[in-house]
Amino acid sequence: MLPNAFIDKAKQPTEKELTRELGESKALWDALLDGLAKEQGIDAREWNSYSKKAGWSLKLKRGERTIVYLSPCKGSFRASFALGEKALSAARKSGLPAPVLKIMREAKRYAEGTAVRIEVSTSEDVEVVKKLAVAKVGR
Repeated sequence: MLPNAFIDKAKQPTEKELTRELGESKALWDALLDGLAKEQGIDAREWNSYSKKAGWSLKLKRGERTIVYLSPCKGSFRASFALGEKALSAARKSGLPAPVLKIMREAKRYAEGTAVRIEVSTSEDVEVVKKLAVAKVGR
């Protein structure tokens, strides 16, 4: 997986810095944010950095519930989910591509859920993230 683009940064990225690091993937980032807000009501956004070594990520929430973390990388970004059994089951039935189902099968399991991470660099990847968000929301 590509490293976070904002490792060792003391402050959250500005829009200009985010655009520079994401490059052409900035349009995918914006489309995903817009789509999740309009389609699933996932409209609360909060930048976080748990350590300088981890970098910055954008936490997307629906109400008080965290749905997904987006981590900017150089030229792409990563979407990270903690999926419980109910969400995993729904995701498996949502028509995800075989490589994503493999990621889900092999993902590490934690108390918070199964850690599913998707590298986003195409519009198809955006659709995968949207399907996983629907599974997490429970719609």
